[in-house]
Amino acid sequence: MASYKLLSKAWKTFIDSVTKPVIKQLLDDLLEDKVLNDEETESVTGENSTRAEQARCLIDMVRRKGSKASDKMISRVQERDPGLHNKLAPGQPAQMSE
Repeated sequence: MASYKLLSKAWKTFIDSVTKPVIKQLLDDLLEDKVLNDEETESVTGENSTRAEQARCLIDMVRRKGSKASDKMISRVQERDPGLHNKLAPGQPAQMSE
């Protein structure tokens, strides 16, 4: 799927636009989806003090895990922050994840 490429292309937009509350929600979601483990989620917030550093750490961590992880993250961004999703993937129809 194109999600990995989308995350790579939208890397700067994600870092510039995502809010701290959304980062926390995404960490919870990706932990629940088994994309990240406890240690990884804690390292995002524990080792990075600024919002931008947390966003960079999160997106890099997910991108390194490949397409399935990237798909999950994009669908979770869509659920948590549709406006951010539209910035990351302008013109792309929303994916329905049931």
